Amino acid sequence: MTVCLSTNGPSVCHSEGPPMRLLVATLNGVDIIERASLGEPWRHVGHTLDGKHPSALMKPPGNAGVFASVHNGGIFHSVDDGRNWTPSDKGVTSGHVFSLGFNQHANGVTLYAGTEPVSLFRSDDNGANWTELPSIGKAPGHENWTFPPPPHLAHTKGYLFDARDPKVFYVCVEQGALLKTSDGGHTWRELSSFYRPSDKWPKDIHRLVSDPRDPDRLFMATGMGLFRSNDAGETWTELTNMEARVGYPDQIMFSPGDPSILFASGAERDPATWRQSHQAHGTVVRSRDGGVTWQTVDKGLPSGGRANIEAMNAATWQGGFMLFAGTTDGEIYASEDGAESWTRIVSGLRPVSKGGHFRNLQQVAAE
Repeated sequence: MTVCLSTNGPSVCHSEGPPMRLLVATLNGVDIIERASLGEPWRHVGHTLDGKHPSALMKPPGNAGVFASVHNGGIFHSVDDGRNWTPSDKGVTSGHVFSLGFNQHANGVTLYAGTEPVSLFRSDDNGANWTELPSIGKAPGHENWTFPPPPHLAHTKGYLFDARDPKVFYVCVEQGALLKTSDGGHTWRELSSFYRPSDKWPKDIHRLVSDPRDPDRLFMATGMGLFRSNDAGETWTELTNMEARVGYPDQIMFSPGDPSILFASGAERDPATWRQSHQAHGTVVRSRDGGVTWQTVDKGLPSGGRANIEAMNAATWQGGFMLFAGTTDGEIYASEDGAESWTRIVSGLRPVSKGGHFRNLQQVAAE
């Protein structure tokens, strides 16, 4: 009953029962948090992958173990719930593996790893061997992909797999494109009707999820706000903009307990503003009406303003779920009541941060 929390791994983790062990990807390694039983406090019990910055953690279904993708360090695999790790990136030719995802289908589970610069690798043997799908890096418009901080390289940020056909899936490129393939990643086309030339952060795609009741109904988190599509990404409706309470959303997910509810997390404004204010004002918001309206659900979350919530996931099991959130101040929060309230379960970790976001927020500590 181990679950994972990271900035660029899957946002939902299934387990046989309520989670007792949480693996957290931080700026420096993976921290292990456990509780002895339901109702008992969580305790920090271990630290692994010291000196490495995991971008993503992933626990595929079955007994596949846990995978970690590491900034400038490849992919690691653990078969003992994160205590020990071994390299598992044969065939991966890019040093910075930025994101991880899996597609469960009738023939098994396919693993995916996305890199910076943009490329995509797949494994059909639980990470023993990886095969590149290089065409994604040559998708239409790739010459315009970029990322604000140096070295200005875009990366493969996230995935959405169509439950009806394993060959159909979407990839989020930050910053550059929302891409869709219908042939397993051999060819790609861009879905771009949401884009406006006036966008401050053009085609800055963070996360994409689909309604469990309708795979063609998509919700997208971007640097410009939240969007919804009712036709598999062909057309989009803007739900929120940069003036919303979460003007820079990074995570979005459906409630495992009720698919009519969505959660999103992120900062009040974009990271460019953090360099001046040192304030992200990160929080969680919830919608009960398909994203039309959003309410802040921050009871118990940090109120100081500095930290951003860079990671959020849902641990789900038969008959229940709980939410976890990690901040750039190295604090982990949990909610067992659908985000009505949050409890800090551990503090003092290294930042839970995508790339160097934390640097813009922690300068104030030294002033």
